Parts: sequence; structure tokens; C-alpha cells
Amino acid sequence: MLKVTTNTSTPVSSTARSLINSVSTPIVLTIAGSDSGGGAGIQADIKAISATGSYACSVITAITAQNTLGVSAIFPIPLEYVEKQLDAVFSDLNIVAVKVGMLADSDIIKVVTAKIKQYKPAFLVVDPVMIATSGDLLLKESAINTLKTELLPLADLITPNLPEGAALTGSSLPTCEDDMGAMIQSLRQLNVNAVLLKGGHLEQDENSNDLLIFQDHFEQLTAKRINTHNTHGTGCTLSSAIASYLAQGHDLLQAVKLGKQYISNAIAHADELDIGSGHGPVNHFFAGHADV
Repeated sequence: MLKVTTNTSTPVSSTARSLINSVSTPIVLTIAGSDSGGGAGIQADIKAISATGSYACSVITAITAQNTLGVSAIFPIPLEYVEKQLDAVFSDLNIVAVKVGMLADSDIIKVVTAKIKQYKPAFLVVDPVMIATSGDLLLKESAINTLKTELLPLADLITPNLPEGAALTGSSLPTCEDDMGAMIQSLRQLNVNAVLLKGGHLEQDENSNDLLIFQDHFEQLTAKRINTHNTHGTGCTLSSAIASYLAQGHDLLQAVKLGKQYISNAIAHADELDIGSGHGPVNHFFAGHADV
């Protein structure tokens, strides 16, 4: 069994709090790929940010030909147009939090990193999207090192699932909770503020347990595992919800707890939808209003 150490979560800085309080509508930017099937990527991000009470804007890094059965093609957006999108939103909108998802190659990672450094949003959540639910590779292997050295050190939180955690650390894929615990030290060596290691792939477990890992302690977050095939876009949705809650002024631990509560409910209501013939999407608007 994992031993859980409880400690006070990282507080919101006075500068970030001032930025949050200066706007009536918290604005969250998602930088990610477009999912033509609507269940993941930019489309899932916008739904999650909206459903959790923030305003969503977007920068598209790639177009995917994708549905509930898988990804059949990926077309990266030319760098010039990624950069123009970033300048357009940052120069006009008071963006408090940024969620970064699919970045197809090293060049796009470098452009996004440069713009994050230039505009300095209060919060950065990075979902290191490498592998789709269907198993399709979404990030070129050559770009993984660029992601680790350029972008991840800027993040307040990264949200890898187990295959992504293994790819980032060069570890074996965890098959049990003890294996997740054994990965903690390697994840700390990534030089990031905090890591949310998601245990959803341990499908044999009764609960879906995640580890929120800081440099000096970690928290185990538990939710009842829900039996459904409709889990397309769960990672995109969770990271976007966390960014939304950070933009609203919650500290990191509370934002993660609220995000996990939101995604658990979205998964629990997923079978109310009838979308596609593969892994369908979660139900982002299960509540019917923004209070989730």
C-alpha cells in the first residue's frame, strides 16, 4: 500500500491572486490539437472550461482526422500560424491560466515555450499528450526530450497518465499501485513544480487513484472506478478543468480535487450519450449548468 503524506498545498501567489481578482470572468487558454470527432483535444478542452465556469479561448497546434475508433491522420499547423494565434489571444485577452495539450513536434514545443515565457500567464498546466486512448502515438519520440527540457520546467502542474509517465521517465509501465509509488522519485527529477500521475490505466483496481506529487510530499486522490468504454478525452478534460479552477483562484490541491470530481462525474454520466462505435466521449455537460 502507498503511504500518503499530507501537507499544505502550494498557495496562490500574491501576483497571481491580483491578476485573478482583476477580471470578472476567468479566462483560460487551451493550446492543443483539434479532434474532428469532438471528444478530445481542443473541443473537449473548451467544453470542460466552459462547464466549470470559465471562458475558453484556443490555439490549435494540429488538425487530426479522428473519431471514437482512432486517429487516421495528423496535420501540424505551420509554426507561423501557431505563433500568430498565440500573439492574437495573449495581446487582447487577460488570460489567467493556460492548458497545453497536444504538441506534435519539437518546433511547435519551442514556439509555445517562447510565448509562455514572453506573456507569463499566472498558471500553466501541461497535459503531456503522447498516446491517445486508442493507443495511437500523438507526439513524435524525438520531441519528448524537447518537451522535458523546454516546456515542463515552466509548468505549475503536469498531468501524465501511466504510459506517459513511463515515457517521460524511461520507466516500465506500472501495473499496480506500488509501481506507481516507485515512479515518484523519477517524476520529481523532471524539474517540475508538481505532477499529477493518473492511475486510470490500472483497470483491475476497484478505485481510480491518482498521485499528486510535490518535491517534498504527495497526496493520493481516490475516486470510485466507473465501468464504461466511454472515456475518450478524459485526460484533456481533467487538465482543462484543473486550469479552469486555478484561474478562478483555487490553490493547486483544491483545483486538482475539484477537477477530479468533475471528470469523475463526467465519466459517470458518459453512457447517457450515444456517440460513435468506439471509445465515446465523457459527458462534459452532465450538470446542465456551470456549477459543478
